[in-house]
Amino acid sequence: MGSMPKHKILVGTSGFSFPDWVGTVYPANIKKEEMLTNYQEHLKMETVEINSTYYSLIRQKTIENMMNRTGPEFKFAVKAYKGITHEFTGKDQDERIRDIENFRFTIAPLSQSHKLIAVLLQFPYSFRPGQKSLDYLLFLRDKFPEELVVEFRNIAWHKDNYYEFLKKNNLGYCVVDEPKLKGLLPFNPIATSETGYFRFHGRNQEWFDSSSVSERYNYDYSDQELQYFVRFVKGLSGKVSLLTTFFNNCHLGAALRNAQRFKQLLSDAGQ
Repeated sequence: MGSMPKHKILVGTSGFSFPDWVGTVYPANIKKEEMLTNYQEHLKMETVEINSTYYSLIRQKTIENMMNRTGPEFKFAVKAYKGITHEFTGKDQDERIRDIENFRFTIAPLSQSHKLIAVLLQFPYSFRPGQKSLDYLLFLRDKFPEELVVEFRNIAWHKDNYYEFLKKNNLGYCVVDEPKLKGLLPFNPIATSETGYFRFHGRNQEWFDSSSVSERYNYDYSDQELQYFVRFVKGLSGKVSLLTTFFNNCHLGAALRNAQRFKQLLSDAGQ
C-alpha cells in the first residue's frame, strides 16, 4: 500500500455491479462496463471492495480492466477466495498453498500497484478461536505479503487477547456493524494495524433466516444511525494511516445511498 496521510478516510461500497442498482442508483440504460467509472466519477466514491474474488478466481484481465476504469487515486480492497476462508478445512498444506498462490496470481495487478488497500479475510460463523485457528491465521500472515484485514463473525473472538494477537502479528481488524443477534460480533471500533477497516452490513433482524443473501443485506441506515458512526470513524482515523468504510447493505442500492450520505456527514463534521 502506498503511503497515506493520517486522518484519510475513504468511503465506498462492497461491490459496485448489481442488477438491482440499474435504474435505482445507476442510469437505466447503463452498460456493465460503464458502472465502475460512473461509480467513481458521477457518484463520487473513492474506493470499492471487490467481492467477486470470493466466489471464483477471476481473470487478471478483469482486475486490470477495473484498474483502468478508475482514476489514479481510487483504491481497492479485495475479499479473499472462499477456498482460503471458508473451504480450507480438510485440505492439506499443499492444497492450501495452491489456493493462496492462485488467488494472489488473480490479484497480482493490484498487489503490484499503489491501488490495493488490503485483502479481506472474512471467516464464517463456524470459524471459532482455538490453537488451530490461530495457527491458520499465522500461516496466512506468512503467505501473504499484502496487507491483511480479518473479519470474524463469531462473538467468541470478541476478547482482548485475540485483538492483541491480531495487533502483535500485524493483522488488521474489520469493524462490523450488523444485526444485534446472539452469537454475532458487536460494533467495536478499534484498529489492530495501520489500516482501519469498517464494514456496515445493515441491521436486518432476519440475518439467519433470510432465504437469500440479497435479503440478508436488505437494510437502509437512517441519518441518526449514520451520524452515530461518524464520531467513531473520525476518532479512529487519527490513529491509522488509512481508514476505509464499506457499506455492504447492497439491496436496491441502499449501500450507495448510505455511502454518499455518510460522506456528506463526515464533511459536515470537518473531515
